[in-house]
Amino acid sequence: MGKDFVLKGNICYSKSAKELALVADGYLVCEEGLCTGVFQQLPQQYQHLPLEDCTGKMILPGLVDIHVHAPQYAFRCLGMDMELIEWLSHYAFPEEAKYKDLAYAEKAYGSFVEDLRQGPNTRAAVFATCHVPASLLLMDMLEASGLVTLVGKVNMDRNSHPQLQESGPEASARDTEAWVSLILTEKAYHNTAPILTPRFIPSCSDGLMVKLKEIQQKYGLPVQSHLSENKGEIAWVRELCPDAANYSAAYDYFGLFGGSDTPTIMAHCVWMEEEELALMAERQVFVAHCPQSNMNLASGIAPIRRFLDRGIPVGLGSDVAGGCHTSIFRAMSDAIQVSKLYWRLLDQNEAPLAIEEAFYLGTMGGGAFFGKVGSFLPSYEFDALVIDDSKLEAPYDLSLNERLARIIYDPDRCILERKFVRGRDVLHKAAL
Repeated sequence: MGKDFVLKGNICYSKSAKELALVADGYLVCEEGLCTGVFQQLPQQYQHLPLEDCTGKMILPGLVDIHVHAPQYAFRCLGMDMELIEWLSHYAFPEEAKYKDLAYAEKAYGSFVEDLRQGPNTRAAVFATCHVPASLLLMDMLEASGLVTLVGKVNMDRNSHPQLQESGPEASARDTEAWVSLILTEKAYHNTAPILTPRFIPSCSDGLMVKLKEIQQKYGLPVQSHLSENKGEIAWVRELCPDAANYSAAYDYFGLFGGSDTPTIMAHCVWMEEEELALMAERQVFVAHCPQSNMNLASGIAPIRRFLDRGIPVGLGSDVAGGCHTSIFRAMSDAIQVSKLYWRLLDQNEAPLAIEEAFYLGTMGGGAFFGKVGSFLPSYEFDALVIDDSKLEAPYDLSLNERLARIIYDPDRCILERKFVRGRDVLHKAAL
């Protein structure tokens, strides 16, 4: 099947954070890798296109993960009895040091990429490590998978594992610019692009942050990092940056905190001050909400309702290996559950997430960082899943809303039959 075709089935997609479109036995038209529209009856002008009949199946937008650590996939589910800083020291940093060895990186990244390819996520913002060859290898593998990804060579020149820490701001910046320059001049990537990735303030010296902003401006790169995940981390930032009013201000001082020329994702954002929220709304900094990781590492519960009410863009992150599952379906159900705990235990003025909102966050919400992505509205990029949910049987007829809810809460009993990225099926390569 080429880039012009029609899918027929039960179509569900977000129009906004609170408006879910549901079309039973409808038609979804793809032309040149873009969505033309969703129709109850197929218009005459599209009847010449190849039709894939998925009657009875659910057709959903591809899921978007805006925060995942590829090198941590190898040790997912380990160290879940620790908090963040201890977990980084015992598991994350020692594991990431291994990616200096390309043979190890190839084996480990191969498992990660194949998991993503076979799962429901079609887009991802990915942390690699500080190693340039291994980061390029990961990008090559992701490009071959057909998924659309942003990949960051990580920067960290202080407070890290001795075999992982870069030797100083000059060396870190030099390697980063060489990596970006190589990508832009020699690599023929169509679906994979670089994103500037200072790991977090504690691991990046002031000198490095200055140099990273220079690289960001020179190449027009987006940025991803971590913000206010854990109370111990925030206290550490206060010690390292005594002149900064808060954690967000520490990034903003160096010009790496959103704005029209610096698209930015900040992961977690669990413990935020009101001044920070106002700045995030003004700069349209994306929050990567990672509910499973925040539970596993005892970080807390991010105030997602507060973000949404203030117009701060929000998407979902698996945060493997803080999170144990790559599927953003799991992040959707976790997001609903932790929002209920936040409402019940912390602030009853902050209403918990509805299922329509969680679905939006995992599709259109996070997809907005990639452009017109995560919906079937006209001119959106055609990322779509065809899901057989027949094993989630019931003794009565379920509405499409109910079927969607069951897929979100019990995706392992469903079968992902087709997976389209920009109109191309990445599960059935022979059909391209």
